[in-house]
Amino acid sequence: MFKKIDHVEIVTEELERSVEFYTGVLGFKVKFRDRVPLPNDGALDIVYLDLGGTAIELLTYGGMPAEPAPQKLQLGYRMMALEVDDMKATLEYLKGKGVDPVWGPVFREKYDRAEIRDPNGYHIELRCWHR
Repeated sequence: MFKKIDHVEIVTEELERSVEFYTGVLGFKVKFRDRVPLPNDGALDIVYLDLGGTAIELLTYGGMPAEPAPQKLQLGYRMMALEVDDMKATLEYLKGKGVDPVWGPVFREKYDRAEIRDPNGYHIELRCWHR
């Protein structure tokens, strides 16, 4: 019945800046774009991105104001995590792209962990498993 997580939705007011970050910095590929008409001459712009079979759906509600992401710990969904091959190399690469960690890195026996933020302020965990 249930097969997998299909995608994670991210609402943004800066669609193209977000697309550039996820494709140009994190290596996602654009699967396709869509535009859905909304009442009152508005439109929902959607960009589907893929990274290794995991999808993100970036959304912007043409001109409709959106509340900013919570900046404190709360119950419910918190962030997505990307698995990386080498934490130190990944953080060096990101630094070259102007992206610094906002938490960590922490190096543990079984894993390394750090967090970055996307252009919308959403946290993204970076996880390197030691196998």
